[in-house]
This record gives sequence, C-alpha cells and structure tokens, in this order.
Amino acid sequence: MLEPELVKTDQFRGISLDLGFGYVFGGQLVAQALAAAEQTVQVDQAAHSVHGHFLRPGNACEPIIYQVDRIRDGKRFATRRVDATQDGRTIFTMTASFQSEETGFEHQSPKPRIPGPGGLLSQAEIAGQYKDSLPEAGLWHLSFERAIEIRPVDPVDIFHPQAKPALSRVWYRALDKLSERPAVHRYLLAYISDMHMQSAAMQPHALTWNTSGLQTSSLDHAIWFHRPLRIDEWLLHVMDSPSASGARGLTRGQFFTQDGRLVASTMQEGLMRLRP
Repeated sequence: MLEPELVKTDQFRGISLDLGFGYVFGGQLVAQALAAAEQTVQVDQAAHSVHGHFLRPGNACEPIIYQVDRIRDGKRFATRRVDATQDGRTIFTMTASFQSEETGFEHQSPKPRIPGPGGLLSQAEIAGQYKDSLPEAGLWHLSFERAIEIRPVDPVDIFHPQAKPALSRVWYRALDKLSERPAVHRYLLAYISDMHMQSAAMQPHALTWNTSGLQTSSLDHAIWFHRPLRIDEWLLHVMDSPSASGARGLTRGQFFTQDGRLVASTMQEGLMRLRP
C-alpha cells in the first residue's frame, strides 16, 4: 500500500487502507508521496528532509494520484515536489530533499531515560479495555496494529483524561521481518510518525480524540532522516509540545533506537478546535 504504482512518467497511483473513519490517514499520504518521489531520484540518493501540508480530507475509498515535479537534480542533492490529488483537487502537497551518502561531523541529542518496550501494554491490549464502550471504528483507531506493534509509555484514559505535561512517548515495531531495502523502512517511519503527535499537544488540556466537540486534524508535517533505521526493530518516538495557540498545537519529536541512536526528527502543527 505504501508504494504507489507507476501510471506514466512521474505520475503514480496509490490506494488507501480504510482505518474505519472514512478519510485517508495523514501518515499514509506522507509515506506514499515520499515513495513516489523516491522512485524518481538516483538509486544512491536517500531522503533526508520531508515537508508536507495537508490541504483537504482524502477519501479512503478512492485512488490517489501523485504527480512528481523534478525541481532540481544536483551532483549530491535532488529536490522533488509531490502533489496528491483526488477528483482533480489537491489534498496534500510535499517537498522532499534527497542526498547521496556522505561522511561528515557527527553529534546527537542523548536518548532520554525511558522504560523499554518490555512489560508495557500494547495499544491493542489497551484498546481491548474499551471494547464494550466504543464502536469497532473507535477500537481500530486505537490499535493500528495489523502491521505495527505500538506500546505507549504513558497511556491516556480516553474517557477520563487528566491534564498532564505536553509529552508523549511511544515505542513502535513492525510485527514481521521487513525488506532489506532502506527505503521501505523510511516509508513506514513516515507512516507511523503521524500517529501520536497531536496527543502531546492535547495532554495539558485533558483532551483526547474521544472528547466531545473536539475537532483535530494535521495541518503540516516534517521529517528529517539522520541515520539508517529499521522499523522491524524497536524505535522510540519522544514527542513534546512547546506551544498551543490560535486553535493550533505544535509538536516536535525524535526517533531513537533501543541502543540510543537518533535516527529521525519530526515536527507537526495540528488543528485543535473545541466546538460547543
């Protein structure tokens, strides 16, 4: 699903996985647009920077067309713009930069002292606690676990949330061994990076996606890939929200391996609007 098929030169068609709420999950758009762009650059060039804007809700029951614009091809770097459309309307736009491998100076932030995934409840197990209170679509929204195991470090009670610091920490791992192609792991990280980012911004206000009248939506999303990674090995996404204002919440994140390597950074601004 995450690798759209080639229709003609620089144009691709993607299908959606309907998660039960009818519209296209934002992480899917980021991942498919990245996959389309990556098919138009040199084999030795890998994505290092992705910036996307969500413009309209996508229909999960209709295909998505991804049109790639080859903005620049340099000796080391290549830049691509991707527009995702349905029924002739742009629903998502993204720019991505790719780079051939180089060596250089290195430093990174240290991995926070956070419990490992062992002993934590998975999101599917947490969702099971609400099986008598939520419709099936709500349970699927909580789990996402047909392909990826998710273990929140600080699970939130969606019916009785309490105000907490603007911090969310989640472990992720694909359930099965994946391809050796590094690009596949970047696509999946792009997919999962949209899963919990708004939670960090909602926590100081005791909000969850189940809060009556709350309207949430991703507005823009950015990823920087720093080092090689594997999604079939545990990755920790540490997210915090430095600001919420104007019905928007900003969240920044870092992906760490279990042994402490910083492999990617993320940023997202999302709509947080409470209607009467």
